[in-house]
Amino acid sequence: MDAAWSVFLQVLERVSGPFLSFGSMVSLTSLGCALLIAVAFVAARLRRRRRRIRLKVVLRALFPRRMVAHASTGIDISYLIFNTFIFGAMFGWALLSFRTISNGTIDALTGTFGTPAATALPEFAVRALLTVVLFLAYEFGYWLHHYLCHRVPFLWEFHKVHHTANVLTPITVFRVHPVDTWLFVNMLAIAVGTANGVANYALGVTAHQYGLTETNLILVVFIHVYIHFQHSHLWIAFRGLTGRVLLSPAHHQVHHSTNPVHFNKNLGSCLAVWDWMFGTLHIPAKAPERLNFGVEPAGRDVQTISEAYLASFPRAAQTMRGAQPESGMGRRLPGEQLPEPAVEPLGEMSLAPARQA
Repeated sequence: MDAAWSVFLQVLERVSGPFLSFGSMVSLTSLGCALLIAVAFVAARLRRRRRRIRLKVVLRALFPRRMVAHASTGIDISYLIFNTFIFGAMFGWALLSFRTISNGTIDALTGTFGTPAATALPEFAVRALLTVVLFLAYEFGYWLHHYLCHRVPFLWEFHKVHHTANVLTPITVFRVHPVDTWLFVNMLAIAVGTANGVANYALGVTAHQYGLTETNLILVVFIHVYIHFQHSHLWIAFRGLTGRVLLSPAHHQVHHSTNPVHFNKNLGSCLAVWDWMFGTLHIPAKAPERLNFGVEPAGRDVQTISEAYLASFPRAAQTMRGAQPESGMGRRLPGEQLPEPAVEPLGEMSLAPARQA
């Protein structure tokens, strides 16, 4: 009886963990911050257009019926439940250990170059420097994983599950294949673990980053400020130098676009610097763009978990044999006509009467 109760408590801790962790994409604090910022964003738009700010209007703008009632939103909820409460609670994602890689890197460097002298920097400076280094390493690991998933046909068959969303909501982030997630967390372990080992060796001391619930403090800030809007209809575009350093919500919405001009662009998470450096950056327009989302023509995307998850394996196997899956890479040909966008972005034009086609 005690053993069963202990197992129940462990499962309950895993299930509730994402909501209580500051670094989680579904933490109560980050979702609350996102809601407050979104309300302020819509209210500011209404004020600029000299329209009365009413709660009903704000809520209708933030939660349009065409998105809430869309089949794609319903399946996003299923992905959230499966990946967070079922698969995530039953299995661990990481095969490679961040600590093992970090310690292995330190041992390798020490064996090659000898023991370094300890830095004279104060502890707060060392930890702050390490926090920046590990955040940059996280961003690079994210970009590299994303780049490979878009460029390698075998990996794309798993990653494109995320791109089957026909409308974007904050919970679309959970529309992912377990194989894609497994590859992601292990690649991050390599990138961040190696960076941690190199940094600790260079500093000559054992240091820890500043973080909340074991999540890098800089990443926690981004999650609470605007990460949730990247999968949304709020058109917040960073341009100029800012748009080359920071990946705005509009950057990522463009990434999901079915327009061939946008394919394989904006692969970062919070920063645009790696995209800028490696030529995969596409800066969005200041005015809201009319975008269509998905991977299949006319929105015929798979909208069931079982079919999406199971079909990815034989399709990926086809690519290993050199064959092309039935719908190819799930991207439109440049000359193919696109359907009308599923959702018009919420920005300057979305609060005005709808335009005629």
